[in-house]
Amino acid sequence: MYVLASVRIALRALRVNKLRSALTMLGIIIGVGAVIAMVAVGTGAAARIEEQIASIGSNLLMVLPGTATSGGMRMGFGSTMTLTEDDARAIAAEIPGVVAASGSMRGVAQLVFGNQNWSTAIQGTAPDYLVIRDWDLAAGKFFAPEDLDGATKVAVLGQTVRESLFGEGDPIGQIIRIKKVPFTVIGLLSRKGQSTWGQDQDDVVLIPLSTAKKRVLGVSQANARFVGVIQIKVASPDLLQDVQQQAIDLLRQRHRLQPYQDNDFDVRNLAETFAAQAESSRTMTLLLGAIASVSLLVGGIGIMNIMLVSVTERTREIGLRMAVGARSRDILGQFLVEAVTLALIGGILGILIGVGASVLIATLARWSTLITPTSIAVAFGSSALIGIFFGYFPAHKAAFLDPIEALRYE
Repeated sequence: MYVLASVRIALRALRVNKLRSALTMLGIIIGVGAVIAMVAVGTGAAARIEEQIASIGSNLLMVLPGTATSGGMRMGFGSTMTLTEDDARAIAAEIPGVVAASGSMRGVAQLVFGNQNWSTAIQGTAPDYLVIRDWDLAAGKFFAPEDLDGATKVAVLGQTVRESLFGEGDPIGQIIRIKKVPFTVIGLLSRKGQSTWGQDQDDVVLIPLSTAKKRVLGVSQANARFVGVIQIKVASPDLLQDVQQQAIDLLRQRHRLQPYQDNDFDVRNLAETFAAQAESSRTMTLLLGAIASVSLLVGGIGIMNIMLVSVTERTREIGLRMAVGARSRDILGQFLVEAVTLALIGGILGILIGVGASVLIATLARWSTLITPTSIAVAFGSSALIGIFFGYFPAHKAAFLDPIEALRYE
């Protein structure tokens, strides 16, 4: 009852000075709204990165071919062909913890279906590719080992390619031409979306590696066994470092490299790269939240200033209440409840504005935002704590006024 009475008195006092109360809450409203909106932007970015990481495939190692030197100039990785299909098979067979390893080659070609055409990435790969990339089929089937052995002219389309050539139609069983070579569409991949570097992963056609080499990408007979990259699926994240080192040792042995010679390949742990990106995103979220929290501090200072003014204006009222029996704790509770009420009302309005701002940012700026219950609870709780912290000093000052001096105050 004491608390409810204090709340009623506090609300009555705030209604008397509506404009001043509204201006006092403005700092809290802006602070809470800014915290929710900024954290939503940062959390949305982190969630987007995690989605993109998941779309690449979990527990994945990439082996890139080595560098070439020409005229004293060192080219980048992939400038010479040093990896073979046999390397991929050896990695899968000889290294414990490897679920699958597959070599692949990539190129760009023009696709034609009826009067529609589309230029896209052509990926020649093995039947284990979907397992390695954690990729599902939306329709149809994937090519089998016998398709790889027989260089069968079959293709599996990404969603972007399907939409470009067939619209919303069913591509399964249709004949498309890749570099004028007819291919039968046997499968349709599920949607993956963009990768972390902005590449549309659905803009691709998967065909057997042997078919890609013989009929599409034009690999010479001398380079018939070479591949452009080897992808390795590892059973557990805990095994990534160990498998990476074993893959390096195995490939050095297979390529007959001497201890003094550099690797003619590069094994990359994508988990480390993605973890660094995710950590950067989390740091950005904390930074945005910390910057926005400064406005909460400013709002708290505003509450303290206005409450000090209110104590001064209501000195005679305080003296009268004390004269008729009000105790110091009653006065302390009244002014503290007023400060907390201001902060909480401002917090509620700030939550509404923060949610609205997050939706507006996502709509107009097309940024990923994610509003979490935790951010709302933290922002609202912070507003209550600010009301208590910054309201205590004015309330304490009011509670310990001398009643006689208060009654004399003009």
